[in-house]
Amino acid sequence: MLHRHPFLSLLTLAYLGFVGLVTLVPASEQPDYYGLAARVLARLERYPDLDPLTSRLNVDRIEFLANIGLFVPVGVFLLLLVGARLWPVAIVVGIVLTSMIESAQRAIPGRVPDPRDVAANSIGTFVGVALALVLTLPATLRRRREARAR
Repeated sequence: MLHRHPFLSLLTLAYLGFVGLVTLVPASEQPDYYGLAARVLARLERYPDLDPLTSRLNVDRIEFLANIGLFVPVGVFLLLLVGARLWPVAIVVGIVLTSMIESAQRAIPGRVPDPRDVAANSIGTFVGVALALVLTLPATLRRRREARAR
């Protein structure tokens, strides 16, 4: 798997390194994401046309959506590495990965494990796997037709 896709493997490892940086660095050494989300929300609230959107948003929801977004590429990369036939494996690996991250956060100063993060990251993994399945569907169908033709 990794030897057949060396560039994809390196890209996946680089992205997982980024995820580790965002999720496993002590809170005192990280940017103030909560404050950033609050500033963005305050800026959006200045525009009355966006009221239907901003009235439903708060900082906690923005954080939840950001956690989903953080793990969408993880789902895409995992599916591309394991293949479309093994899509459940990609989802399980993503869920195990986020569970391990949240468990590791117990030992990191200023970090608090949160089951909502596991849920958001798992949703992100699922969305990424589904997106990759849709994007690779034409190639998968072509390979199946070619295999039947032999």
